[in-house]
Amino acid sequence: MHTITHGEGRSLLLVHGIGSNHTTWRKIVPSLAAERKVIAIDLPGHGQTPATPGSDTFAGLADSLAEYLVSQGFQSVDMVGSSLGGRLVLEMARRGHAGAVVALDPGGFWMGWERHYLQTTLLASVYLLRGLGGMRKPMAHSPVTRSMLLAQLSAHPWELDGEMVADELDSYASTRTFTQLVNDLAAAPMQEGPASSSSGAITIGWGRHDRLCWPGQAERALAAFPSARLHWFEHSGHFPLWDEPEETVRVILETTTA
Repeated sequence: MHTITHGEGRSLLLVHGIGSNHTTWRKIVPSLAAERKVIAIDLPGHGQTPATPGSDTFAGLADSLAEYLVSQGFQSVDMVGSSLGGRLVLEMARRGHAGAVVALDPGGFWMGWERHYLQTTLLASVYLLRGLGGMRKPMAHSPVTRSMLLAQLSAHPWELDGEMVADELDSYASTRTFTQLVNDLAAAPMQEGPASSSSGAITIGWGRHDRLCWPGQAERALAAFPSARLHWFEHSGHFPLWDEPEETVRVILETTTA
């Protein structure tokens, strides 16, 4: 598992979403690293971590993450996850492999038409990005085209850093397991809870303007994890770590600081 580490102190593990990698956290890592030892991973099949058998399914990624935590002595580590990563850290809490957990707009709580919507929009988006090829970078640097490409994921994409967006789009396009993972996520059972009694505090954060994991899914997440508290990011889309980085840092530190 490829990792990057910043800061000192008690460990805080960051788990990215589908098609992404550790660089997605770049806006909040410096602030978190001022307080904690921050470890950001690349999940199998993403970034610089090679694919492994089963890494094109949620169950396979969850098993790989659990094995990594055990191998590193991280069974009670504090964890933050975004999107698919949010679902993964909740699953680690359910299995008793986590300390305090912050799940930002976690996947796995969609039902009915939401499953088809997730599948069709994500697959259409990644096929478009792959087709754009070398045009991705200049489009990411233009506020107009950046807003068109990220309208589903950010509440104000025109304000995002173009270089960060270019890296993110390249990562989506180059992740070979993306299509299989989307198909698996759309068909798999809804995320189960509750958290193990050995887990720490849990915060589920949700962007009011999320257009991928719709805000109504937050109630299902709370029903599965009744010990969690829900925090609304009033000015965020699917990625509060992009849209409201300062508030995201505050929520993370409040939840994970005993």
